[in-house]
Amino acid sequence: MMQSRLKELSKTIFKLTAAASISTVVMTGTASAQAMPGKGVEVTPIFPTIAEERFRGEIAIAGLEALGYEVEEPKETAYATMMLALSYGDADFSVHAWEQLHKTFYKKAGGDDTLVKAGNVIPGVLQGYLIDKKTADKYNITQLTDLKKPEIAKLFDADNDGKADLTGCNPGWGCELVIDHHLEAYGLEKTVNHNRGSYFALMADTITRYNEGQSILYYTWVPQWIAGVLVENEDVVWLEVPKTDLPDGNNSVNTSFNGKNLGFAVDQIQSILNKDFAEENPAATKFLSLVQISASDESAQNLKMQNGEKSVKDIKRHAQEWIAEHQASYDSWLAAARIAK
Repeated sequence: MMQSRLKELSKTIFKLTAAASISTVVMTGTASAQAMPGKGVEVTPIFPTIAEERFRGEIAIAGLEALGYEVEEPKETAYATMMLALSYGDADFSVHAWEQLHKTFYKKAGGDDTLVKAGNVIPGVLQGYLIDKKTADKYNITQLTDLKKPEIAKLFDADNDGKADLTGCNPGWGCELVIDHHLEAYGLEKTVNHNRGSYFALMADTITRYNEGQSILYYTWVPQWIAGVLVENEDVVWLEVPKTDLPDGNNSVNTSFNGKNLGFAVDQIQSILNKDFAEENPAATKFLSLVQISASDESAQNLKMQNGEKSVKDIKRHAQEWIAEHQASYDSWLAAARIAK
């Protein structure tokens, strides 16, 4: 009788232990799945060919990998092609879309039917025209349209053709279309040349001319390392435009900064995802909707690149350093992504 009861008790203990073990395995598996919701999912990023814009992409990649996603080496291409690749599913996400500047690219690629704007990665992005402060003060130049005067335009003539040389924007970036439109809209085509090509090579020459004491005229955007070399209100000043006049006719957008109309929309850089990928991967979508860095942080990182820390290995290290400095925010983005549905 006693042996029979002991056998029954042993069976009961075994069943309870087995059940507890199975429960533990299930709970552990569930916790692991929650911590790594992207496990087994391959992700293809797509970036522009501008090395200085990879930094924010590496921050996004690090977060997706922390969520378990297998992130492939980023594709690189021009902005319009980038939008098409995202729309067609040849890539899954980017953190490099300018809301206003690239609006036409977004619409032509399919817009909201095939793409998702997840969040604002860098708010408060500026674009505009600058000249050296010394020339601005000496000749009282404050407006872009001051360059309609031949005697003013000649101050910025680098190739002795009698016209001002404006260091402009690469074909395919989008900003070159705005600059060309401005030159026509403000009546500057007869006195200003828009110099296009390799922007950073052209800017290196522009900075050299500035250091030699020559007058300079150039287009730029912030965030970017140039703002750390040619410092606003110390080395250079923004030029105003007489009125907002943009190629798409949407002239109601905000184009002013510190009381000056810069002529370009005050923009924000957004994370863009392929729509199918976004719907199938709520964790990735949530994380990319929350990732945000300041314009000043990206400018500071870009200056490190200009000073020699420009390899992909360097940029990845910069991203990890930024994450460590913003760990609380970064961890909160991951936590929100892990419970996204």
